[in-house]
Amino acid sequence: MIQKDIKKGITLSFISLVLLGIMPVISNSRPMAIDALSFALYLSVWQLIFAAPVFFLELKFHNQGIFNPGLPGVLKKKALSIILVTGAMFGISTYTYVLSMEKAGAVSAAIAIQAYPLFTILWESFFLNKKKSKNELFFTFLLIAGLYYLGTKGTWKIEGLSSWFLFALTVPFIWSVAHVIIKEVLEKTPITPAQVTFFRVAVSAVILFIISLSVNGLEYVIRLILNPSFQLYAAIMGLVYYLELINWFYAVRHVDVSVASSITTPWPVVTLFLAVLFLQETVKSYQIITMAVTLFSVYGLLLAGKRKPANLETPIKVKI
Repeated sequence: MIQKDIKKGITLSFISLVLLGIMPVISNSRPMAIDALSFALYLSVWQLIFAAPVFFLELKFHNQGIFNPGLPGVLKKKALSIILVTGAMFGISTYTYVLSMEKAGAVSAAIAIQAYPLFTILWESFFLNKKKSKNELFFTFLLIAGLYYLGTKGTWKIEGLSSWFLFALTVPFIWSVAHVIIKEVLEKTPITPAQVTFFRVAVSAVILFIISLSVNGLEYVIRLILNPSFQLYAAIMGLVYYLELINWFYAVRHVDVSVASSITTPWPVVTLFLAVLFLQETVKSYQIITMAVTLFSVYGLLLAGKRKPANLETPIKVKI
């Protein structure tokens, strides 16, 4: 049984806040002559390079985790199969993340990704049969309205709805589905955050490598290895992304996901200031308005979830 440390969990959550805010700026600082797919591939490769030493050192000296000899074989196989599936999902989301940051802009895409709670609510409502309170429905509607306002660039006109903004919404959608599945694995098996992170980035790298081969060809993929400027940004992005992943998994071991999420919610504000300083992005009034509405909505959803009447809670049992 893990000894929970609330202060440690809160500290780690604040670290995630900073790392999440930095990532879009790193992504859009790369040499834009290199396509988003290649950047997603190599940042995943660097993630794997950074994850491997931690994975093997933990396995040797500290915790066997999912490889514990006493763990039933059936449970072990199911857990690994789920990690493989979600790893593929995260591989695709890594590419959509990089591409949406490039096309929609760091600030707009960062705000769009805050739709994560919205997709989680939809997932729980339609597939897990969890009822929502009136307050949750109100803040959900407010979040949708704010995102629509951002997507139309403050015009409210549907013909002005940005296709790249809609594309950016695929990132929180994939995350919401994959995180619900991974949460079950973390709670019901002894798998460690280091192991979850390692398998996730390993599968992501393989999936993105296969896609890159089919789209760009082997010669192009190999040639990028010898591009030092590109590899520098890929390595920095891979390191920051890896640190955010493993930091987050350790954070939610000490505090509830709702607590960690509430602390990391303002990360687009960090992105906004860094984008202005380093990317010379011009922040529009509709972006600031949407950010304020989004933060208010997300915090409202978190608070409403905590205060939800017990009779609306439907116990869900997911077998892995």
